Amino acid sequence: MRNGGPVRRPTVYKASAAIGRRLTIATILVVGIALAVFYRRDEGPTSVSASRAAATSVQTFSARFSICGGGPRIDCVVDGDTFWIGGEKVRIADIDAPEISPPRCQHEADLGEAAKQRLLVLLNVGPFTLIADARDRDRFGRKLRTVSRGGRSIGDTLIAEGLARRWGGPRRSWCD
Repeated sequence: MRNGGPVRRPTVYKASAAIGRRLTIATILVVGIALAVFYRRDEGPTSVSASRAAATSVQTFSARFSICGGGPRIDCVVDGDTFWIGGEKVRIADIDAPEISPPRCQHEADLGEAAKQRLLVLLNVGPFTLIADARDRDRFGRKLRTVSRGGRSIGDTLIAEGLARRWGGPRRSWCD
């Protein structure tokens, strides 16, 4: 006691004590998060991009393709964005090609047939790569793959030639 009253600590000490507690809590949280991330790395990917990279698979194929008919579908082209390889149905993931079965108008039918024929040629040029992404199959059970050769998407070739467009969700009409 000083001058008959209680001893008061300066406000500065209270503030610095509160800041010290907050820093201690923040440090504990940061260390805890860092440890969690470090230990989870041994268990597998911890981020969306790491998950996508881990889920990606790349396979190289070479086959002689034909147009799919009524018989068994082994190595054949269905339309401008769908084909069979080794008995597996594949949907090219990065494009949307015009429908041929059934087309909504004559323009779509013509463009769809041209896309199908061009895909046949592109697949028969030589080895190509199928690249799987995080989503393995579509709602119809087709494998979703980006098809590339020499580092360039075959879908990009079809887009550049006006036979497909970039996949952007629900199909849009080719009849406009």
